[in-house]
Amino acid sequence: MAEKQTEKRHEGAKNLDLNSDAEILALLAIGQAEAAAAVAQAAPAIARAAETAAASIRSGGRLIYAAAGSSGLMALADALELPGTYGLERDRIVVLLAGGMAALSDMKGGPEDDGEEAREAVVALKLGPLDCLIALTASGHTPYPIEAVRAAKAAGARTIGLANNADALLFDIVDVPVFLPTPPEVIAGSTRMGAGTAQKIALNMLSTLMAIRLGHVHDGLMVNVLADNEKLRGRARGIVAEIAKVDDAAAARALDISKGAVKPAVLIAAGADADRANALLEQQEGNLRQALLALHG
Repeated sequence: MAEKQTEKRHEGAKNLDLNSDAEILALLAIGQAEAAAAVAQAAPAIARAAETAAASIRSGGRLIYAAAGSSGLMALADALELPGTYGLERDRIVVLLAGGMAALSDMKGGPEDDGEEAREAVVALKLGPLDCLIALTASGHTPYPIEAVRAAKAAGARTIGLANNADALLFDIVDVPVFLPTPPEVIAGSTRMGAGTAQKIALNMLSTLMAIRLGHVHDGLMVNVLADNEKLRGRARGIVAEIAKVDDAAAARALDISKGAVKPAVLIAAGADADRANALLEQQEGNLRQALLALHG
C-alpha cells in the first residue's frame, strides 16, 4: 500500500529536535501556512458541499457532523457557533463525536475504530432525505465517520466528506467529496496540525457560504445573529442602523418591536410595521435584500 500523504515525513523535519527554538517555530509556522493554502484548491468542492448543506437546512432538515479525534474537535468548533452566529435552530445542528462528549475531557484513540457506535448514533437520530451528514477524517479511512456515512446514506440523507488523502475511502461513499491536499506534517502523522488547520478553514468556508446562500448574511453583516449577550445586542443595533440608515436609538426601537430579530428590525426601521416586515421576509424566504427591494417597490 502506498504511504499516505498524512503519514509522510516532512523534508524539513530531519534533525528537528536539534534546531533552535526559533528555527523549529519557523518551520511549524510554515507548515500551518502551507496547510491553509492547500484549502484553496478545494474551493469548487467546498462550494458544492455548501449548497448541499444549505438545501438541507432550507428544506427543514438537520446538519449532522461525524468525526473522531482532532477532526471531531474541528467539527464541534464549527457546529457550536452556527446557532449564535447565523440564528440556526440548535436542534438542527448535531455533532456525533467518537467516544461521545466524554472525549472532550479524555480523548482516547480507541473510539475512532468503533464503527458500530457511529451506526447506532446515526440510526438513533432517524435521519431522512432532508438531512445532511458531514464526515471528517484526515486519513479518509477512520471507521467511525465512514460507518456514520454508510448509515446516513442507508437512511437517504445527503452526505459530505472531508479528508486529506487523495485515496480516501470516504470519497468513494459520500455524495460530495472534499479533498484537502495538505503537505506532510512537520511532526509526521500529527494531523491535529496541518490537516486539522485545513479542516477548520474548510468548515469555516463551507458553513459561511451555506449561511450566505440561506440569506443570513447581508453586505458582510450577520443579519440572523442570535443576540444573547450585551456585545451581540450592540452588534445587532449597529447592523440595523447601518443597513436601514437610521440612528442607534431608532435601531434599538426596531429591535424591541422585533424582539431582537435583526432582519425584521431592519425592515421596521426602514418603514414597515411588524406584520409587514414578517410577511415580506416570509415571501422572500428570509432573504433580507429581496425583502428590502420589495418594501421599497
